[in-house]
Amino acid sequence: MSSLAPPARALDAVPNSGGTQAPALKAPANACDCHMHIYDGARFPPKRPGPQSRMQEEAAVAQYRLLQKRIGTTRTVIVTPAAYVTDNRVTLDAIAQLGKAGARGIAVVHPGVTDAELQTLADGGIRGIRFTIFDPRSAAVSVEMIAPLSKRIADLGWHIQIHMRADQIVENAALLESLPAPVVFDHLGRLPQPAPLEHAAFVVIRRMLDKGRTWVKLSGAYMDTNVGAPAYADKTAVAQAYIKAAPERVVWGSDWPHPTEKPEHKPDDAALFDLLAEWAPDEAQRRRILVTNPEALYGFAKTTA
Repeated sequence: MSSLAPPARALDAVPNSGGTQAPALKAPANACDCHMHIYDGARFPPKRPGPQSRMQEEAAVAQYRLLQKRIGTTRTVIVTPAAYVTDNRVTLDAIAQLGKAGARGIAVVHPGVTDAELQTLADGGIRGIRFTIFDPRSAAVSVEMIAPLSKRIADLGWHIQIHMRADQIVENAALLESLPAPVVFDHLGRLPQPAPLEHAAFVVIRRMLDKGRTWVKLSGAYMDTNVGAPAYADKTAVAQAYIKAAPERVVWGSDWPHPTEKPEHKPDDAALFDLLAEWAPDEAQRRRILVTNPEALYGFAKTTA
């Protein structure tokens, strides 16, 4: 059976997303968007002041449901954004709204978090903690927090999610390779152009993938690209290299509402989803990326054929 949908049709516009067409690629049942954020400033004010918060408008659960309808995903993984620092209430609330059967979360915490607080997060659907250290000047966490927190969350069955620059990955390779919890690299490892697969960070990530406890998110194609939309052709080889190296440990994410991008430059989420047709031409492999792998990483119920 073909995974291509009928000719793309115009749909209602989704806030923070370019275009209005449906993807050409048809999402399989229980397809998961493994990386997105919820911002709900009216109910959960940001913990950072002014522009530094990078708060996004029209990016609450109601608006995200429109994106799900557009691209066909039904499961999701909500990542607490930098605007909320270590306040994970917006993420827990979004998981509850979407339903724990189809939603999980990634929290941001500091070493002072108590065991009881970690258990509350686990009960609420959290399955990992994120370290965004790409820009240390605005980071809510630090490299020094990774090792002690990794030990704390390993027994919960959680993972460590890493958003670092490529040079930071190289600098901290020994630390990352020694962690007791599984590691998930955000946004294709943020490998820089013009020769991403020649960067030492790719060597580190490949080495970690080969050891069997590391994952990569196929997300953020619009980052680290010199080619740009709609094909992001200089990211194709990167995505395909990860899929070839560890087909059972790659997942896909939209990164909606695309907080790194200006309102007038939000990417087309249907086009981002359709990149999978080139990155993983085999339909069975795409189903693995969208359904089977997220079930293994985040603990969703297994889908029967």
